[in-house]
Amino acid sequence: MTTLNKQEYDRRTYSRRTFPHAGWGTKRREMRGAVAVEFALLLIPLMLLAFGIAEYGRALYQYNTLVKTVRDAARLLSHHNPEDPASYGPVLEEARCLAVYGNTSCSGPALAPGLTTGMVTIASSATTTAAGTSVTLVEVRITGYVFNFVFNPARLLGAAADTIPFSDIHATMRQL
Repeated sequence: MTTLNKQEYDRRTYSRRTFPHAGWGTKRREMRGAVAVEFALLLIPLMLLAFGIAEYGRALYQYNTLVKTVRDAARLLSHHNPEDPASYGPVLEEARCLAVYGNTSCSGPALAPGLTTGMVTIASSATTTAAGTSVTLVEVRITGYVFNFVFNPARLLGAAADTIPFSDIHATMRQL
């Protein structure tokens, strides 16, 4: 039996051929590329998750945009009297333009892709309170808007839909 001094023992134990921190005696050459393979395996689900979050965030952004524009259109109509058809008719068209384009002149691109003035409906209704006061309400509603995915990561998991149909988006306000 041979005895090794400390220097000889350290040289054999911690040589370049063995991985110094693993107690298994694994060689560095065998470990080469393992990190790259693990990264490649994890990159695919992480990218799908990132794209999914971005797409559903975009859907929420478009929904919020539609909610705000409907509210703005109802607010515009709440300042006008529906019983004066000469002045109320042009305001109806301005409210539709405001709901779709964000301005009353119907210029520029639509605030949400695929949104048209035909999807906007406006209704006024008169009711009487218990005290006998007449109250006129105006409702602006967007019906039939469908969100289209650019990239739907759920499609890779077997989901067949590439769209999200939004339910009716509406706002009701009291008219002066």
